Amino acid sequence: MDPGNQFAFGTHPQHGFVAAFTSSVPAHLADWFLTRERFEPVPDTPGLFRLTEPEHDGARRTRQAVQDLRRLGFAVQADFALDLAPTARPPRPAPANGLMQRRSRIAQAAAGRSSQRRLAPTAVVPSARPIPPKPAYAPTVHLTASATGRSR
Repeated sequence: MDPGNQFAFGTHPQHGFVAAFTSSVPAHLADWFLTRERFEPVPDTPGLFRLTEPEHDGARRTRQAVQDLRRLGFAVQADFALDLAPTARPPRPAPANGLMQRRSRIAQAAAGRSSQRRLAPTAVVPSARPIPPKPAYAPTVHLTASATGRSR
């Protein structure tokens, strides 16, 4: 077994589907993981585990155990027939539902300038009239009452 691996899976002529662990994994931890994957210790052979009821879809259950331990971050070596990694197809891209394209269009629209808002002119237009200065006196305005108007 490669020293970098922590678990090894294979077939045994007497015990069927078997698993073993290296010294890099504590024995109690390896025992816990392998029993959760439905392996049991082989009597008189320390460190070797066999699959319980291998006649009930044993190859699939062993491949699942290999995959589960890898998903947990363990380095696992397996026989070719029990290893999904070399024969697994690359994952297919998810079908496009248009959500990413819609979000991209919204982001582009938000980043651009709106045609509805125009910028205020920064310089005074030369054709505009200048504002006359404020008079120094207060003009008086005389209001006359209208004879036809309504009273308040």
